[in-house]
Amino acid sequence: MKAIEHLKTISEHRRLVRQGCFKVGLYYQGLTHDLSKYSPQEFLVGAKYYQGFRSPNNAEREDIGYSSAWLHHKGRNKHHYEYWFDYSSADGKGLVPARMPDKYIVEMFMDRIAASKTYNKGHYSDDMPLKYYLKGSSERLIEEYTRNTLEMLLRLLADKGEEECYRYIRNNLLGKRPGTMLASCLARRKE
Repeated sequence: MKAIEHLKTISEHRRLVRQGCFKVGLYYQGLTHDLSKYSPQEFLVGAKYYQGFRSPNNAEREDIGYSSAWLHHKGRNKHHYEYWFDYSSADGKGLVPARMPDKYIVEMFMDRIAASKTYNKGHYSDDMPLKYYLKGSSERLIEEYTRNTLEMLLRLLADKGEEECYRYIRNNLLGKRPGTMLASCLARRKE
């Protein structure tokens, strides 16, 4: 079991997501991102299957046919599109993907950047999150708006880099500048 290494990896991943979320004004999400990874249901499995170069969930899946840690994780974290499945009100449609709110799409985007940086230590480039996404995109059941927004952000990142992409997110997708939400919260506290 590699508990210390796993702890370092998830903590570094959370730090990177927090950094990205803060840059676009998603402070609460930056602070609370992936806290369930410290729960026994996720942490112990992650430590058992830790490899350092990919998610331990993949190794657990290969070993037992599914990932108990992933099933626990996706049901508690709204930044995963797999969280957003519900039964359709239309007869015969069954389980369908629902549209994710923009703030969770942005957190999912930051999650993908952080994962690429974490697992490609020292070799990260802005096109890596898009390449990783495209490797499995045909298998995904993801709502159309959510898919289009995520893919647009991944392409913008690959083509223009983080700063331009974060500017777009702040000004167009979320409609806020960094510090705006924090400043308004602090102003309300003074009243």
